[in-house]
Amino acid sequence: MEAMRISETLSISNHRVFSADLNEHDTVFGGKILATIDDNSSIAASRVARIETVTVSVDQVNFLLPFRLQDSMCAESYVSGVGHRSIEVFTKIIGEHLKTGERFLGLTCFSTFVVTDRNVVLPELTADKPEYAYVADGYQERQAQRLAKLKRQQAFNAHISVELPW
Repeated sequence: MEAMRISETLSISNHRVFSADLNEHDTVFGGKILATIDDNSSIAASRVARIETVTVSVDQVNFLLPFRLQDSMCAESYVSGVGHRSIEVFTKIIGEHLKTGERFLGLTCFSTFVVTDRNVVLPELTADKPEYAYVADGYQERQAQRLAKLKRQQAFNAHISVELPW
């Protein structure tokens, strides 16, 4: 299978911040941002897999600067690593103060998706931009950390009750 350029997985969406998007701090509600991340990053995952994918985690969510009324949010997601069935997607959200034109990095995070078909072979990736190369270079280490965390989570889950308290 031929390698795929990371730029071919890029998904970009723009959103204007309206008053309905705000929380009690007059910044964009975190749940709305998380929905934007999942929506946008799922497109990047689908572009590399070309088959149904399922979100399994969103991690290293870094809310760097808040988005406020009349800002815009530009979500950029691209695949930063692939395993046998897993796909790591990096997302950054760039804010823009629409009155001044000033841009800022408001959020970064990683999402992991899996393909539902065990027989799918995911393509290798080629970084075709310095940012992509930098982010992709850390994939193996992040994947190892996720697998260790998954084992700890499974051990933790074994001690959590699923019974209703009433």
